[in-house]
Amino acid sequence: MRNNLVHLTSLFENATEGIVVTNSLGVIILINPSACQMFGYSAEELEGQKIEILIPPSAKKIHVKHRENFYQHPENRKMGHNRDLLAGKKDGSSFPVEVSLSTYIQNEERYVIAFVIDITRRKEIEQNMVVQQHQLEKITDQMRLLNADLEMKVEQRTNILREALQKLEESQNELSLALDKERQLNEIKGRFVSMASHEFRTPLSTVLSSASLIDKYTLTDDQDKRARHIEKIKNSVRHLNNLLEDFLSLGKLDEGKIGIHLFEFDLDDLIRDTIEEMNPTLKDGQQIIFKNSRQNLITSDKNLIRNILFNLLSNAIKFSDPFGKIFVTASIKKNITYISIQDEGMGISEEDKKHLFSSFFRGRNVINIQGTGLGLHIVKRYVDLLKGTISLESKLGKGTHITFSIPAKE
Repeated sequence: MRNNLVHLTSLFENATEGIVVTNSLGVIILINPSACQMFGYSAEELEGQKIEILIPPSAKKIHVKHRENFYQHPENRKMGHNRDLLAGKKDGSSFPVEVSLSTYIQNEERYVIAFVIDITRRKEIEQNMVVQQHQLEKITDQMRLLNADLEMKVEQRTNILREALQKLEESQNELSLALDKERQLNEIKGRFVSMASHEFRTPLSTVLSSASLIDKYTLTDDQDKRARHIEKIKNSVRHLNNLLEDFLSLGKLDEGKIGIHLFEFDLDDLIRDTIEEMNPTLKDGQQIIFKNSRQNLITSDKNLIRNILFNLLSNAIKFSDPFGKIFVTASIKKNITYISIQDEGMGISEEDKKHLFSSFFRGRNVINIQGTGLGLHIVKRYVDLLKGTISLESKLGKGTHITFSIPAKE
């Protein structure tokens, strides 16, 4: 028994987390060295004082109410608990902390044990991550502007993309250190960097190699060869532009910068215009067949619906073989607009279906096809903004059928 007591005392004295024990009146009765060092007091200065001595002045009064409420309804509370907490030092400064609480009863009196962690460094890292994200978005916006003059600025765009990739790789190391305790964010970061590195490098390599070969074709007879390489460069930059559009759309959605703009328009015209825009991207022999209802006028956000259609049609074209058919149908029933896109492509496995609307997720059967894994995630969030629903049916080798529904009138 004495040996156990020695171990418990050693644990209390040598724990790296701050440990504070208070009685039912909120009076500190025990505090370990780590907590004393954290707050800048000695144990003698704190023992016998109310716990509010460790709270910043601006929060002392409300903390008393929280403490009293906690004693009336005591329950164990894990670290974090989705709260931003500040603690106060002896010198009057404050710092962010995470606190876990647990209670026990001894001699018919309730006591509270608080474990305290100083998270100042973590908060600094999170702030640096936000700054880096804004810097990356700024670079992405600059890259979009360069598309206006492709032939003259290919080399300039390549240099900027190189810098962006370098920044992404540098950010990977920083994010690994900052998020090793946040498993979910760490997984998202890993998928993003892996996808971005692969998707950016391939078209960049094409641009660089084609640009180098163009310089070698100086004779008039070489015009066909030059034209082929220029077309490769254009296709690569179009692909890069689509990647950037996905990243920008996701960023705007995450920041709540995409609003809803409602007005009445002809749904039939919108779908036909979008199909006409997609026709040049069709593979050999592919067809888009559109069937609509006689009710065409709806009140909604035209641009968001166009973006949804563009994403879904792009996927149908990309994941279907040449000479395949893509069916688009639209109808309005009981003030609800239903739009569906059905293809005869490679389809989706049952295991992959449940992840399709997640960010950066790609089915295992399309790993070798270009894409960011953001398309369906963005579509789902656009549909949510329009207060609609989306469903998907698919079988491997037999195609995919996606239907989304939104209010026809607001």
